[in-house]
Amino acid sequence: MVLWVLGGLVVLVVVTGVLAGRDDGTYPGRPVRARTPDGRWDRADWLRGVAVAAGLVAGGAYLLGLAAVGVAVLDAEDGGTDSAPYRPCRTEGWLERSAQGIDIVDYSVGYAPLAFRCETSDGGVYDSGNVPEWVNPVAVGGALLAAGCWGAAVLTAGGPGIGEP
Repeated sequence: MVLWVLGGLVVLVVVTGVLAGRDDGTYPGRPVRARTPDGRWDRADWLRGVAVAAGLVAGGAYLLGLAAVGVAVLDAEDGGTDSAPYRPCRTEGWLERSAQGIDIVDYSVGYAPLAFRCETSDGGVYDSGNVPEWVNPVAVGGALLAAGCWGAAVLTAGGPGIGEP
């Protein structure tokens, strides 16, 4: 977990450095125009920077949730002693449900939204809680913020802003 956080920070620092230095001739074909005449940064470049940061946060949250789902699948598929019912499905109350004849028969994985769902013998489905609750809202919110900021940057700059001189 610590490596994921450190890796995300490294990526954020590199992207911030690229965004900060790109109008100093870093990218060929782009004019030096990031600062307004009074020395402030151009609004479109600020919006692009926020879009990139929000996209990185959204991508990081989604990857963290995807890793949680992957770990749950690996745990569920680990056969042998103590493998039934699936370990990720052993949530609160599973013993009581089992005593009533409602057993865990299968599981399913959802990618949008991220979830590990357990299926019961009576046709019911419940979320095992392996994916942290904040992952899906952060991923969707970050993606929407990134798309909105990028769209606003395009409208503010008057063009797509990718590879355009």
